[in-house]
Amino acid sequence: MTAEAFIDTNVLVYYFDQDEPHKQERAKQVLLDVEPVLSAQVLSEFYWTVTRKLARPVDPADAERAVAEWARFRVIPLTASLVKNAVQTGRRHQLSHWDALILEAAAAGGCEELLTEDLADGAVLRGVRIRNPFV
Repeated sequence: MTAEAFIDTNVLVYYFDQDEPHKQERAKQVLLDVEPVLSAQVLSEFYWTVTRKLARPVDPADAERAVAEWARFRVIPLTASLVKNAVQTGRRHQLSHWDALILEAAAAGGCEELLTEDLADGAVLRGVRIRNPFV
């Protein structure tokens, strides 16, 4: 593993998404290449998404084990301060509230990089470089 990077929900979801083999393989490689930093929001979104939204949902017990495994990494908690900052950041940069929460968690965690496919690749917001690992 190299430097820490904040990992967005979509990277974790693709790790399990058998209908996206290219992205699944890339997600697995990404998680080997960096020291993941996550947030409570990311872990919650991951569980909900893989057990309910995938064409082939993950068994809830398997998803629970994945959450427990990923919870061993550094996890940024959801706090009132983080939410307030996300409201301001979302308005300032015209982001959805959920994306702003992810960005704020990455900034709060001191991460230089946020790996996601949901924001503009190469942008720097709140001192965090956005990188889409799937391009």
